[in-house]
Amino acid sequence: MAENFITILGGGNTAFSVAAHLTLLGNKITLYEIPSFKETLIPIQDDGVINLLGVDGEKKVNLHHFTSDIEEALVDANLILVIVPAYAHKPFAEVCIPHLKSGQTIVLMPGTLGTLEWAQMLREAGKEGLVTLAEVDTAPCVCRKTAPDTATIWGIVASLGLGVLPSTETDRVKDMLDPLFPGIQCYPDVMACGLAAMNPVVHPAGVLMNAGRVEYSRGEFYFYEEGVSVSVAKVIMEVDRERLKIGQVLGYELSPVDEAFHAAGFGPKGDLWSTINGSWMLTRLKAPGSLESRWLTEDVPYGLAAWSTVGSQFNVETPTMQAVVNIGSIVMGFDAWKNGRGVKELGIEGLGQKELSTYLKSGLR
Repeated sequence: MAENFITILGGGNTAFSVAAHLTLLGNKITLYEIPSFKETLIPIQDDGVINLLGVDGEKKVNLHHFTSDIEEALVDANLILVIVPAYAHKPFAEVCIPHLKSGQTIVLMPGTLGTLEWAQMLREAGKEGLVTLAEVDTAPCVCRKTAPDTATIWGIVASLGLGVLPSTETDRVKDMLDPLFPGIQCYPDVMACGLAAMNPVVHPAGVLMNAGRVEYSRGEFYFYEEGVSVSVAKVIMEVDRERLKIGQVLGYELSPVDEAFHAAGFGPKGDLWSTINGSWMLTRLKAPGSLESRWLTEDVPYGLAAWSTVGSQFNVETPTMQAVVNIGSIVMGFDAWKNGRGVKELGIEGLGQKELSTYLKSGLR
């Protein structure tokens, strides 16, 4: 089996963009979308061509294959990239698990602790340890679908952070990913990586504090350049302080969000506002068109709520995260505490710090 046969699961902005970008690098990419959303593949069904714009130039990219048949998608893949929102991790796992084979490597891009949910589901299916699971801390590029068959990439993330379950497989997975995403940096394990995700730090507070403007303008303003003002940045940094405290209690030295944004290549070194304001990539992104956006529906229940429950298990108070989750639940119209994932869904409920560390290293409970 050739190492460059890669399957990408997902049909959204980033999945299309990464599929096209990696094809240009000489890889044979199969793009899969779950049957209930297979209409996302209709625009490319005649010829399998994605129009790619942005940093890779203007090109027509022919995919190796695309399908909504999961057996077909997984049969030749030793590397599977899951590029979907966090709320889709579970449905994709349910589809994939019956067809996974020993030796395959699955990378959630990004994961926000999604690897632990996949691991718990594999355990429940009697397939614990069958595959290697991994996640990265942010999406690999800043991009949008600018037409149904067109992906525009404004920037490639300079340095993705990687966590692997079991952590003993970290070097092997890094070697697989390095030719595809140069500059990868490794975290000690998937918990550290999941706590290092940047979207839940920035998006929920930023969207909620601009809620009136989002609704009135339907997203017609530049979210980072205009919406993340100095005052909004103060709230984001307080969310970040709580995230860092959880990491510290678990033994991790995580980078503050402002330093992480600079390290990822988003903008110049400085405080968060300065890095964002000086970013060519971020200042081109408009706000979501409504409050029914994954910047809330993903990043609140699967980001902040999950982090807060982890914090609670290890006696870390997270009042700002809790406030954002509670207000976000009102705005979204559902309880993010009950409709996301917590320590139970992550398969770590009741574990002490030593037990958690052992599990993250071995991948076995």
